[in-house]
Amino acid sequence: MPAFMNEDFLLSTDTARKLYFDHAAKMPIVDYHCHVPPQAIAEDWQYENVTRLFLGGGNYGDHYKWRLMRANGVDEKYITGDAPDRERFQKFAEMLPRAIGSPVYTWTHLELQRYFGYNGALNGDTAEEVWNKCNAVVTGGKFTVRQIIERSNVTAICTTDDPVDDLRWHKQIREDQSFGVKVLPAFRPDKAVNLEKPDYKAYLELLSAASGIAVNSVESLCAAISNRMDFFAENGCRASDHGLDYVCYREDKSGKLEGIFQKGLSNAELTAEEIEIFKTHMMIFLGRENAKRNWVFQIHYGAIRSTNTRMLTQIGADIGFDCLATNDCGRALSSYLTALNDTGELPKTVLYSLNPNDDAMLAAMTGCYQGAPTAGKVQHGSAWWFNDTKTGMQNQMINLANMAVFGNFIGMLTDSRSFVSYPRHEYFRRILCDIVGQWVENGEYPADWKALGTLIEDISYNNAMRYLGL
Repeated sequence: MPAFMNEDFLLSTDTARKLYFDHAAKMPIVDYHCHVPPQAIAEDWQYENVTRLFLGGGNYGDHYKWRLMRANGVDEKYITGDAPDRERFQKFAEMLPRAIGSPVYTWTHLELQRYFGYNGALNGDTAEEVWNKCNAVVTGGKFTVRQIIERSNVTAICTTDDPVDDLRWHKQIREDQSFGVKVLPAFRPDKAVNLEKPDYKAYLELLSAASGIAVNSVESLCAAISNRMDFFAENGCRASDHGLDYVCYREDKSGKLEGIFQKGLSNAELTAEEIEIFKTHMMIFLGRENAKRNWVFQIHYGAIRSTNTRMLTQIGADIGFDCLATNDCGRALSSYLTALNDTGELPKTVLYSLNPNDDAMLAAMTGCYQGAPTAGKVQHGSAWWFNDTKTGMQNQMINLANMAVFGNFIGMLTDSRSFVSYPRHEYFRRILCDIVGQWVENGEYPADWKALGTLIEDISYNNAMRYLGL
């Protein structure tokens, strides 16, 4: 029986081990989609203790860990509440052994091994030992946010930023010559697209102020968004990101668009058809604007958000009460990509679905819109959120390899709010090497070490850097 999470864990063949240790393990990290606050990097935050690092506080922290604690019946005061941090850590430690099979179990122990040199198992009995060992590192003066990033061999980070953001933290980071990691904004205009939301009109006031353009029509809305995209481009932006409940495609065949927009501004109830007409127009516009700037256009879809309305009322949105949706978006997505492609305005595009049943469809869909000058122009993005598991990653990569050119895959991202989540790249790379290693050992691919090494290094790092123009 192998030792718990030894150096060969997840690597089941000699080929897998060679690919990982000779190639994947040495590659840097580009985290091209995450939710870490740029302020923390600009100000080089020092965390108070390991609980603040692992679980966070308030509405900022690791939602994966929060969900498991809730599933174990832990009171919310120990999760997002004001319970003492030592008690919060104890509750997390007591829960963890029951999370067998969860990637969070593996991620947590990777974090403990890689950052704190703890090779044991965290549980209720070892919590005090781990608390003391980790806190000695966290408070030891060499474990600030920037030091964590540099220690993790990260070369570039793309955060997630609203169009109205002034990007002052990004500017501060860029002007600081002592920190060599690229920290770039990514444009996330969801609030400008969600006409049906009750706070939409208030958001447009913020957008008007940020852009200097009074937003009172669809034309002025698009002008304001374009203005902010120019501003983001000036500050190093290379990608946008769009969170959709589902992908829709409904053309404005009757000239209703402006009337729909004005109806939304008056807070009148919109029909599903009206919402889809508006969102289709805006997503076509945004795709074209991305193409103009040669940005990477990321579309995340398939989530039902804030399902627990009682907790939404009590502690707010985006704190771990979301789940996957089951909409069939294949035809709408194809119509959308075709509309952009027909006019030569389809940007580099990454497609992510939260529903794993979409894996094969997305892998096949990408092949319909490829072409010069970019290898892998349209990507099936890495296993996302609830698919960010061992089996989820395996299935996504195998589907992609079956139906596309696997060697063009841009690989892993963290999609995380935690600065100690970078070992998730190691988790991904080990799974990648094990899959490829099995193909070689089965005689399905030759033991061509030059080709294999290039493949693994490209998927781990190089492809994403090229794709983003970094």
